[in-house]
Amino acid sequence: MHNVLLVDDEPAILNALQRALRQQFGKQLRLDTGLGGAQALSMGLERRYDIVISDLRMPGMDGLDFLCRFAKLQPHSTRMMLTGSADFGTAQRAVNEIGVFRYLTKPWQEDDLGLHMRAALAHADSLRTQRDAADAWASSQGQLSPQELERRRLEALEPGITLVEWAADGAVIMPSLD
Repeated sequence: MHNVLLVDDEPAILNALQRALRQQFGKQLRLDTGLGGAQALSMGLERRYDIVISDLRMPGMDGLDFLCRFAKLQPHSTRMMLTGSADFGTAQRAVNEIGVFRYLTKPWQEDDLGLHMRAALAHADSLRTQRDAADAWASSQGQLSPQELERRRLEALEPGITLVEWAADGAVIMPSLD
């Protein structure tokens, strides 16, 4: 099962996306929704997402800013953008600067959405396989300690679990979403 995070400021769009993806993928996907960038970022601190699809135009934090911040939290997630305005400059920036895998337009065609999601799932699986193979090779060459392998495994399961910041008094400092 793949974890997918859908982000938009309009609940109706989130519901329509969920419906469209459930019809095509059933229980293959675990679909979570974030109502805006701030909520979605906090969700990214709690669960690893294979794919994140974000609207571009949202109040407070636009999709480019959100995806940039999310990429810092979960650099191995496959990021997609969904927008009602097809602006070439924005699409180019999203792909080149933020590493957006696909740039989709609203309204979407359900068949096209399914094709793009299948491509994103294949991409996410390929990236995971490559990371695992690279880690196994590095470990076999003595370049990764067993502790580092375990840290990476835990981090893949629960993003941020190994990134603990300590205060002078020994208290754990919670990460900021800024």
